[in-house]
Amino acid sequence: MKEYHKIQTVFLRTPESNFKTLMEGHWALPEFELLKDIQWTWTEKIDGTNIRVLWNSDTVEFGGKTENAQLPATLMKVLQKKFTTERMTEVFADTTEVCLYGEGYGAKIQKGGNYLPDTTDFILFDVKIGEYWLTRESLEDIAAKLGIGIVPIIGKGPLMEAVELVTRGFKSTIAHNKDYDAEGLIMKPETELFNRQGNRIVAKIKFRDFIR
Repeated sequence: MKEYHKIQTVFLRTPESNFKTLMEGHWALPEFELLKDIQWTWTEKIDGTNIRVLWNSDTVEFGGKTENAQLPATLMKVLQKKFTTERMTEVFADTTEVCLYGEGYGAKIQKGGNYLPDTTDFILFDVKIGEYWLTRESLEDIAAKLGIGIVPIIGKGPLMEAVELVTRGFKSTIAHNKDYDAEGLIMKPETELFNRQGNRIVAKIKFRDFIR
């Protein structure tokens, strides 16, 4: 089961702070600086545990961020209920290599009690079929057909506008606790882009990076 790729923080980190704070304006990748003024789609970053759901046209497998990751028993029950063989067959038919990437969140997962105080759930943020990453439109279609949540779009615009929003802080749009600050944003170019090594151009920024 393919592990999800690393998402790079927008700016470099300062060695003087033991890499806990950011060097604002010092882009972590040259691609970020080159593309900073194009249209990016910003989705809420959820504070949970990375989950992979693999479908091979016959069976469903569940995994965490790495092959050795252990999934909470309560979350596993949720996954088994949502991603049955029957449901996956109905949505993906004879597709032989599907991997859904999402976040397991809620009670007893990180600070997930702010999202769901008594339960856990799965929220989708990416899907890969074979070697192809799906568009946001396709993700929303799959989420609707499977009856699962999808990370909400918070806004669209240049990278610095996303950074400014996170710097100010904003409230999570999915949390049960309406005063809970969102963890941050994930930003993708509105049109999928890759660098010369074939890696996706995706950026992140966290609210805690600006807490002094």
